[in-house]
Amino acid sequence: MRKVYMDNAATTALAPEVLEQMMPYLTTTFGNPSSVHAFGREARTGIDKARQQVAAALNAEVDEIIFTGCGTESDNTVLLGVAAKYKAKGNHIITTNIEHHAILHTAEYLEKNGCEVTYLPVDQYGRVSAEQVAAAIKDNTILVSIMFANNEVGSIMPIAEIGAVCREKGVLFHTDAVQAVGHVPIDVKAMNIDMLSLSAHKFHGPKGVGALYVRRGIRLPSFVMGGGQEKGRRAGTENTAGVVGLGAAVEMSCAHMEENAKRMTALRNRLMEGIEREIPEVKLNGHRTERLPNNVNYSIRYIEGESILLMLDMNGIAASSGSACTSGSLDPSHVLLALGLDHETAHGSVRLTLGDETTEEDIDYVIDVLKKTAERLRMMSPLYKG
Repeated sequence: MRKVYMDNAATTALAPEVLEQMMPYLTTTFGNPSSVHAFGREARTGIDKARQQVAAALNAEVDEIIFTGCGTESDNTVLLGVAAKYKAKGNHIITTNIEHHAILHTAEYLEKNGCEVTYLPVDQYGRVSAEQVAAAIKDNTILVSIMFANNEVGSIMPIAEIGAVCREKGVLFHTDAVQAVGHVPIDVKAMNIDMLSLSAHKFHGPKGVGALYVRRGIRLPSFVMGGGQEKGRRAGTENTAGVVGLGAAVEMSCAHMEENAKRMTALRNRLMEGIEREIPEVKLNGHRTERLPNNVNYSIRYIEGESILLMLDMNGIAASSGSACTSGSLDPSHVLLALGLDHETAHGSVRLTLGDETTEEDIDYVIDVLKKTAERLRMMSPLYKG
């Protein structure tokens, strides 16, 4: 059976070149980076290099990069930290209704503890405008947090325009760029980004390590207390091998970004054209062009996403669904509902996210299997009249 991995938005494979650079820090270079002796200094060199690599990828300064455990931790740190540090200025936070739950659940927690949160609605493509953000900013607004690209439908937000509005209004701007880093160009200075979250395992780095960019002059409270690691902001002995892997992966991804994006976009379009040609009554979710190069998300009407996933898996294809039923909930994705889909249509969604290893043969195989899957499931559906 052919095996095709199309769930790269969930996680990517660790690149062999990245593992190679990590290995010394898992074996011989085992010193504590905070130790002053030679073993510690050698480990510290790996962390310092990784910080430079991440800064270069974002056009940031080296001292603006903080290593964390994941993108979720970075997101939590920003919202909780800004709410605590800037409460004398205000308590109003602006975000969107399609953010990752790392943002949404933290925002809901802050609402229960005295903050006011505005959830901007997105358009049918999953995007908000700079004008919406400008209209929502008030005298007591302390933070705008809007994702760079959506994890489900792949739509890319007008980040530079939003950043310009926030900078003009004197409001801090954070973006959850977990899905975007390593895939599309990001310049925190040109885009007026004050804080940015990223995670290594989304661009062929290791799991369990992320980073947070915090522009110079922004003071966030320590979010893990103890030692003085990460300039006192995140105590605890660093995951040296993971940090080294993150740096290697982001450097590798950015070095090949243009050629990878071009190849991935061509494969993505081939997949989209094939699905629309071979399967009737499908709906593309997200913007057709302003989307991540590797993201495809369709609703296939009259069938459920969970059934699609099971049949794809039986045919060796790994994918994901916008339906949350696989996690024990009967509710469809909050993202798809925010785009205006009804419950039935939202339940029948499938997300296919391509990777560096994806080939044209993989694309054609997925189109063929998905076509047969849709036909079979529709034959069993009481809703389908075709």
